Amino acid sequence: MQRMPLLLMDLDNTLLPRDAAFRAWARDFLAEHHLPPEDLDWLSTLDGSGFVPRSTVLGAVRRRYGLDAPLGSLLDHYRRGINAHIHCPAAHLAALRAARTAGWTLGIVSNGGTVPQLDKIRRTGLAPLVDGWVISEEAHCAKPDPEIFRIAARRCGIPTSRSAWAARTWMVGDHAPADIAGATVSGLYSVWLHHGRPWPELGYRPTLCAPGLPEAVGMVLSARPASTPTARPAAAARTRFAVPAVRPSHAPVPPRTPVPSSRTAVASRSGVPAYRSAAVGTAGPLAG
Repeated sequence: MQRMPLLLMDLDNTLLPRDAAFRAWARDFLAEHHLPPEDLDWLSTLDGSGFVPRSTVLGAVRRRYGLDAPLGSLLDHYRRGINAHIHCPAAHLAALRAARTAGWTLGIVSNGGTVPQLDKIRRTGLAPLVDGWVISEEAHCAKPDPEIFRIAARRCGIPTSRSAWAARTWMVGDHAPADIAGATVSGLYSVWLHHGRPWPELGYRPTLCAPGLPEAVGMVLSARPASTPTARPAAAARTRFAVPAVRPSHAPVPPRTPVPSSRTAVASRSGVPAYRSAAVGTAGPLAG
């Protein structure tokens, strides 16, 4: 039986603590080559949470330390090392199980190379907990392209022939230009994992913010289809959600993208955190 609605999630630094795995690999790399351990922060800064091309990062490493190893060899060492250190925290696995128990369809949407990303999904035990996944290299499209979200939905068993699927779908991720912009242009609800950062964009904003994945899943599960009819005739067939909001002082967001104010907070009875507060409005700082 098909489960609805749909919860899509980013992989690196959302489901998996990718930056922690990179630092573990970098620490091993420095020790293996007898390089200064205090260069760990230099390597982490250069890495840019994985958004800087690997050829740029490893090329800079070769030049800084005068390494003779070819770039391809360093790339293989990096991929084996970071995936050896990757893991999925127990709290994240528990959140996914709670979402499945609550009847949600779960999917992963990841930008990156097919082989290393698929290895992460399988190695960390995520594969049996989700209904499908899509990786940009094999899909020939990447976030924020709406097509990759449609592919993910179809692989999770959700028909996308009509636009109603988007009104029942959430996207959770840590990278605003890929995850939240992609959700915005695809018509999805979104939760941005701020990891202690202020919201960086001016032209759009997420539906909600959360400090980490368990809190994000708790917020999503706390939302339920709203019973009050919408005033927009074209949206009569769409499932609308009552959305909980939490407003911190550290993450102000310009009120550029209105969020329907008829949504109200509800309590969650799942096994992950729930949040109770006023509805999300069109002004003021965003949830966190």
